[in-house]
Amino acid sequence: MISKEYKNTAAEGIHARPATALVKLSKKFTSSISMKKGERTVRLNSLLNILSLATKGDDTITIIIEGEDEVSAMVAIDIFFHEELKHL
Repeated sequence: MISKEYKNTAAEGIHARPATALVKLSKKFTSSISMKKGERTVRLNSLLNILSLATKGDDTITIIIEGEDEVSAMVAIDIFFHEELKHL
């Protein structure tokens, strides 16, 4: 299992467009990928799951990945949060 904290760099938060991108990204891997904000944890396999966290700009979230391709999944998630999120 790998977990890593990220600061949400999107001023608008994680709305429908970045949430959709996260769902598509997570479906490329066999590992279970989850997002945690506060005490709530949701799987990244559903747009509604992600939107239910109501993640706003500057919120800190934790990504938790568990499975056989967790390292490559974490690399992809890392790229998403550091490079792609600010353009969505």
